[in-house]
Amino acid sequence: MKIMIFIITDKRQLCGERKEQKRKEMAAGGVTSLQREEHHLSELRIVLLGGRCAGKSSAGNTILGREEFESGIRTAQCVKRQGEVAGRQLTVIDTPGWWKDCSVQDTPELNKQEIVRSVSLCPPGPYALLVVINVSKSFTETYRRSVEEHLELLSDRVWRHTIVLFTWADWLGDTTIEQRIEAEAKALQWLVEKCGNRYHALNNDNRADGTQVTELLEKIEEMVAGHGGCHYEMDKTLLQEVEEKRRVVEESAKQRLMKVQKQRKTLRALFKGEEHHLSELRIVLLGGRYAGKSSAGNTILGREEFESGVRTAQCVKRQGEVAGRQLTVIDTPGWWWSYSVQDTPELDKQEIVCSVSLCPPGPYALFFVCQSGSGRTDDGLKVGWSF
Repeated sequence: MKIMIFIITDKRQLCGERKEQKRKEMAAGGVTSLQREEHHLSELRIVLLGGRCAGKSSAGNTILGREEFESGIRTAQCVKRQGEVAGRQLTVIDTPGWWKDCSVQDTPELNKQEIVRSVSLCPPGPYALLVVINVSKSFTETYRRSVEEHLELLSDRVWRHTIVLFTWADWLGDTTIEQRIEAEAKALQWLVEKCGNRYHALNNDNRADGTQVTELLEKIEEMVAGHGGCHYEMDKTLLQEVEEKRRVVEESAKQRLMKVQKQRKTLRALFKGEEHHLSELRIVLLGGRYAGKSSAGNTILGREEFESGVRTAQCVKRQGEVAGRQLTVIDTPGWWWSYSVQDTPELDKQEIVCSVSLCPPGPYALFFVCQSGSGRTDDGLKVGWSF
């Protein structure tokens, strides 16, 4: 029995010495192949966070080695995908992005709820949260504040489990990611340091290079080892609050739909037996810049009549026949969402007012166009009503 106790005590001592040696080597930046083997996890749970167009979905596809996330379109809700990569079972959560020039107050409530909910989709919690940054874009102080505010929706503990993931690494050419970080303003350096100087560059166009993904997974495992194998755990009370808010929103949406359906049913009954089909319809499109007015006009007319992607400086009138009706559609200049009507240029205001005279004797409908999920409709409506 004494011998047995002696052996156990000695083993603990050796284990402690090895851990201390490992800590010193990691602090010095040296990670041996033996350490990588010891850190190797059979399962990894990852959440992708970041602004819009940062490349989160593409990064998720690169990590999993196949097309699991739909890139090129907005991610409206969290998406969970799984797969085996480099001997590890991976769970990857893609999340809705936010506008990089917007504060967390400007982000739609549903998007914020999805960001918080993301960590609950890979129970008991993610090992790593990857904040995805497009390395080809300038990282401004405004963007830095936006990243900080959105990540701290998950509490300030999130930074211990976060790694900066740079996408579009091919854009760097012969420049190293370290040189890029140093060349950028202090905003990017702050973010990297806030994440414990943990970062990785990923080339989403070169998925044949499996080493870039393996190296990322090893960095995650090293971070987890430094935390004693712990994962990120969200405050359960906050998660319950988010789920309750989602339930209230869903119930409100159902009530709104029922109300609209009831109104339409009442109108149909009112006009029953009467011909209320109009042979001609006149429509004016109003809204802020980049709301999608020109694209909406093209969709309504069923062909490319308005030039989308460029600013509409003057009212544009287009006509066509759709579903047996002669349509007249007027596109108008947009206003900046953050501007009051007093700040809008006088010429733009004149064009908006004159738009209704371009389809005499007047429009049947004025469409207020807003981009779904922009979070700016309240301000935009205030300006619209001012006109």
